[in-house]
Amino acid sequence: MYQTISKETMEALGKIDTPSICNAIEGFNVRGKEEGFMLPEIKGVFRTLPPAVGYAVTGVISAVQPEGRNVSREDWWDLIVSVPEPRFIVLHDIDNPPLGAYWGEVQGNIHKALGAVGVATDGTVRDIDEVESLGFQFFAKEISASHAYVHLVEIGIPVTIGGLTVKTGDLLHGDKHGVTSIPFEIAEQIPDMVQTIAEYEEKTISLCQSPDFTLEKLKEVAKITRPY
Repeated sequence: MYQTISKETMEALGKIDTPSICNAIEGFNVRGKEEGFMLPEIKGVFRTLPPAVGYAVTGVISAVQPEGRNVSREDWWDLIVSVPEPRFIVLHDIDNPPLGAYWGEVQGNIHKALGAVGVATDGTVRDIDEVESLGFQFFAKEISASHAYVHLVEIGIPVTIGGLTVKTGDLLHGDKHGVTSIPFEIAEQIPDMVQTIAEYEEKTISLCQSPDFTLEKLKEVAKITRPY
């Protein structure tokens, strides 16, 4: 039902930082350079955790009142496990401004046990120390003290967070810099492209750090065809 990539590629992507993933995607010219990633308003909360990569599971939350549509936790959990592992949760908060945190120590533990590696939300998160110790990634707009009346109101539908529209099953990658989507058609080629770009950039970096640096040499290096 859902498109997947090989286990080897998934592991390789998990060792690459998100800016390098974005650079590599640019090298294939499959989308505009201004597309495919969440805006800076969605911040990586934990600076030291490794990258999170997985298949999106989407939903919508609200915390302003107890009444209204309410999706059961059991249906949400069933949706999560229907998506291949590793899973990357994506929750859109319809409150403006966001109020209560769906995400904290308990939800972090539940979702990690269900095979999720992290969550991206335009809502709020809390229990920062406990969740960082758990190794579960938070990408969020704000941090909040309370959960208020937070509850699920929709699941499995496309959501837009930080300018990026995400569907359940999409391939996502995130670290302390933010979150990007990865097109399936190039996913297997990304690690090699990352290496190609690293070798290209190393020529400039090595020259700039060399005691033999000159402007003329920099201009010569700049003539090398840029791979992205």
